Amino acid sequence: MLNLLVERNSPVIVDAPCGRLSGLRQDGVTSFKGIPFAKPPVGPLRWRAPEPIAPWAGIRDATKFGCIGVQAPSQIEAVMGAIVGEQSEDCLSLNIWTPDVRGEKRPVMVWIHGGAYVFGAGSQGIYNGRNLALRGNVVVVTLNYRLGAFGFLNLSDATDGKAPGTGSEGLADHIAALKWLKTNIAEFGGDPDGITLFGESAGGMSVACLLAMPAARGLFRKAIIQSGPAHVGYDREKSARVAHALLAELGIAPKDGARAAQAPYAAVVKAQLRVLADSRDGQDTRKLGRMPFQPCIDGALLSEQPIASVRAGSAKDVAVLTGTTREEWKLFTAMHPGIRMLTTPSLQKRLVKSFGPEKAAVMMDIYAGTSPFERWNAVMTDRVFRVPAIRLLEAQSVHAPVFSYRFDWRSKLMGGIFGSCHALDIGFVFGTPRLRMATKFFGTGPEAEALSSAIMDSWIAFAKSGDPSNGTAGPWPRYDASARTTMILGDGPPHLVSAPGDAQRAVWDDISDQLLGT
Repeated sequence: MLNLLVERNSPVIVDAPCGRLSGLRQDGVTSFKGIPFAKPPVGPLRWRAPEPIAPWAGIRDATKFGCIGVQAPSQIEAVMGAIVGEQSEDCLSLNIWTPDVRGEKRPVMVWIHGGAYVFGAGSQGIYNGRNLALRGNVVVVTLNYRLGAFGFLNLSDATDGKAPGTGSEGLADHIAALKWLKTNIAEFGGDPDGITLFGESAGGMSVACLLAMPAARGLFRKAIIQSGPAHVGYDREKSARVAHALLAELGIAPKDGARAAQAPYAAVVKAQLRVLADSRDGQDTRKLGRMPFQPCIDGALLSEQPIASVRAGSAKDVAVLTGTTREEWKLFTAMHPGIRMLTTPSLQKRLVKSFGPEKAAVMMDIYAGTSPFERWNAVMTDRVFRVPAIRLLEAQSVHAPVFSYRFDWRSKLMGGIFGSCHALDIGFVFGTPRLRMATKFFGTGPEAEALSSAIMDSWIAFAKSGDPSNGTAGPWPRYDASARTTMILGDGPPHLVSAPGDAQRAVWDDISDQLLGT
């Protein structure tokens, strides 16, 4: 009994280039939490690129998560489980789960969390890396990065250089974390040359950005993008527009932009919330966009939308696995009375406004046979997620192996109104669908367990070999533009289909990249 207790709660000390760290070994997995990978971006470092942190003296406790990035509560937390932890601008930390710090050097899976670039944390319970690490003999890493106005605000252009901030600091945080891992992960049992990125929603968009960024080349070998379009990034003018709106909410004139660096972070968050509210008002969507706080195409870290760079070969030899849930958009509309009550005329009006009368007529015909609510969700799922995923597959297939999936499992929460919505796949990827408070959203039972096993084994196989084929889900051929072979996950046992939803896909062939994604 004594040996069992020691295994369940045993301190482990590593001596890495960053300094000595004390983690905790429990039930076959050792975890290290709250490890800083850059200097705190506070005071004069607010809105500046992350700076390397010097090695520390003594032994640093790594048994507790670090602070989460500054953010406001989200309604999605009520569905997926709360994001807990003290908030601080000093948030640049990462967490590691490893089967063992000794012996072989294992593949490393680095998770970038989602949350529309304004909420979330690597410490959220649903992202616990224990199950993946133990099941696959891999090292799992989650990380925090600056969110919202602190990581994605182009203040420099908005103030004629009087304030720092290019709108790409959050992306720079990802680079800093990956560089830290390159230097240190071997001491945690990981292979610094075997890093796979994976992320969902804004985390998937971040992975897409990293595929495009010269500064990220050589820092990872493979990429898994879940519901994260590579059609992301505002040009400098539009990004500066968001910064102007935030300054106005703070009561700071652009000529006094330097004052923003002294604004209390709570005031910045309140201003950010008002900007977000304006962006979701139909009158201001075109001005600020549906997701105003997102990476800026600053010409330094990001030179164009990632999809364009990937087409040109920016991620040559990086294998990619990507896909979407079947009904992504329902996460955002399921509890929206106005959209649930859509009529056929109001649906047509929405389509005409977005695509013009000729294309709207085609869509009304092709997206037919269901209610206006279902048809609108299908159109928006394709516009924001599925078609961008297909274009990424086609772009990268010229340069490396690519693989496609669609997640069809349906949530039973609230009578099933969420369907197979955005973010529903996350619990199955991490083997955490039984997490308290989120159970009703994800679902439980033998079928849920089998689905989670198939997805975990596929993601692990991909991280190890660049091919998701495995004994649980079966063989998984590469995607190409002729067969469009796609693995269906969640509608019975995993199975392959050719060109799913091809008639709907073809509707978008003549629609430019600028009308897709975020």
